[in-house]
Amino acid sequence: MTVIVRDVRPEDPKDAAGFARVRRAALPFMLVGAEQTAFDWAHAHPDAHERPLVAEIDGEIVGTSQVRIAHDAPEPGVGSLNVYVRPDRRGLGAGTLLVRASEEHLAEHGARTLYSWVLDEPACRDFAARHGYTARRSAHFLRLDLTAAALPPLQEVPAGVELRAAADFAADPRPLFALDALTTADEPGDVGADLTDYEHWLATTWNHPLFDRELTVVAVVDGRPAAFSAAQTDGRGRYSTAMTGTAPEFRGRGLAKLAKNHSLHRARAAGCTEAFTGNDAGNEPMLAINKWFGYAICATEVRHVRTLG
Repeated sequence: MTVIVRDVRPEDPKDAAGFARVRRAALPFMLVGAEQTAFDWAHAHPDAHERPLVAEIDGEIVGTSQVRIAHDAPEPGVGSLNVYVRPDRRGLGAGTLLVRASEEHLAEHGARTLYSWVLDEPACRDFAARHGYTARRSAHFLRLDLTAAALPPLQEVPAGVELRAAADFAADPRPLFALDALTTADEPGDVGADLTDYEHWLATTWNHPLFDRELTVVAVVDGRPAAFSAAQTDGRGRYSTAMTGTAPEFRGRGLAKLAKNHSLHRARAAGCTEAFTGNDAGNEPMLAINKWFGYAICATEVRHVRTLG
């Protein structure tokens, strides 16, 4: 039984399908499919030097690695690798080979600080430690059963506030880009990100196959988008909150909570049966909001870091 690690073949639909299958098996609480995977490969930013890798055993894809330079981080020399192996194929060497190939690629492109998300399971954390990675902060995956949960009733929209779908901004999405950039700038995390490339945002966020413009709800104040809850759907009844945020000057008014509540109600009315979201473990305000909606933690990941000497 020989393990082979290679670059993906973007033109081969079997690679995208195999990549997505591994990700779904390892992270069943994330939305991923072959179409979205192929889309992400085709629209990777050239400065990110992304290199998706797969591990094969007897021609079957059993492991994947997402590898990129954090080109949008304020500081240089930062890279990331997220390695996943199908649970029934762990312990055969695929993960180690993927890590080695990923690190070599990142080092070639100037990365010295490497970040990786690792499932908070003993075997996964031990694997990371053996490869020189140190645990940092945690983040939770949360799940809500839309068929059984009693969602909080729709709140009354305050005077001066209008709730609109992202689809209403189709003629000019730039105001949503501006709001996304503001909220992303202070999102909890080890590596910051500055959203400055509007054309790339259009291609990779606005036109992403998972992005649901009808279920994404925006709170507008005096004609300006002030808060939003961005929705993703996979066509299988699964809904995920990609981002919820409020512009700094509008915080403390409950606008993000209002937008997310309406988005969840719209999702259930549209036939979605499961809702997922993610939270930094230290983001107590957002965790409290999601608990209010009825979400429960279903898994945890731990951010790990390694410095290359």
